[in-house]
Amino acid sequence: MKIWQSEIDLGIVTERGKNTMSDYLNIEFIEVGDDYLSARMPVDQRTKQPAGIMHGGASCVLAETVGSTAAQFCVDRSRYYCVGLDINTNHVRAMREGYVIGIARPFHLGKSTQVWSIEIRNEEGRLVSVNRLTMAVLQKDQK
Repeated sequence: MKIWQSEIDLGIVTERGKNTMSDYLNIEFIEVGDDYLSARMPVDQRTKQPAGIMHGGASCVLAETVGSTAAQFCVDRSRYYCVGLDINTNHVRAMREGYVIGIARPFHLGKSTQVWSIEIRNEEGRLVSVNRLTMAVLQKDQK
């Protein structure tokens, strides 16, 4: 079942992130399906901690970026917008190099909240982290 309220152009979504943290970390949206959105991020000097592995905060940034972007396309954007309420990340595997891919799928798409699952995997498809993102759905000011 298709969950999107409007068409998602991956190039436009990636471009929308220019001059933001997602641009700095080189997050690129790569695939959209009927019920998921995915983006990838390099594991490099910008995303590593001193021990040489991907920083846990970088996982959270990727998860929130792909999940919150997906959330925006599940509402009527002329009337509503979504903001993050909570994120939880469990790290499963360390990454030293390459790319990680975050795939966001909804658990719940309600009128006032959304809950998303974002799995982050390496290029071989091995699980790196599991993330749960809760979004608030807010009404735009009607002036």
